[in-house]
Amino acid sequence: MTNNNKNENIYVNDMRLEQKKLIREQLDTTLKRFSELKRVNPPRKGWIRAIRDALGFSTRQLGDRFGVSKSRITRIEQDEVAGNVTLKTMIRMADSLDCVFVYGFVPRKTLEDTIKAQALHVVKKRMSRVAHTMALEDQALTEDEQKKALQTAVDELIRTQPKSLWEVDS
Repeated sequence: MTNNNKNENIYVNDMRLEQKKLIREQLDTTLKRFSELKRVNPPRKGWIRAIRDALGFSTRQLGDRFGVSKSRITRIEQDEVAGNVTLKTMIRMADSLDCVFVYGFVPRKTLEDTIKAQALHVVKKRMSRVAHTMALEDQALTEDEQKKALQTAVDELIRTQPKSLWEVDS
């Protein structure tokens, strides 16, 4: 491979990494709007039952709107509480209750912070293996050198984001 091809490949890879970072930042901005939802707990009897009761629907009335028997409505409500209801059913049920079903993931922290934490975990694990060997050979790094090496390795993992970043045994 010529130097031009190598440089071209590096440039293309850097562009892909920058695109990934931009997409992650945009998604973080979008998801930030949902962060309050982390504190919302579903009603004990489930959303379907809570909204049905609040609207004053009987199981028969909701069944008529949904196109099923009242015993099926009871079963759907039980399935929701047990976590066994399908998204398709929830969407249709929300529509029958004149609601919009909302589905999504709300990260515990930003996606960027998740990547940083994983990179730190991987690097610490790798460095502990190396540090042990170096100590045995009386070549241990000073505390400042360790911090600097740790940060450099974390920054590099974040920058390059190899697929191995998410390997369980990393």
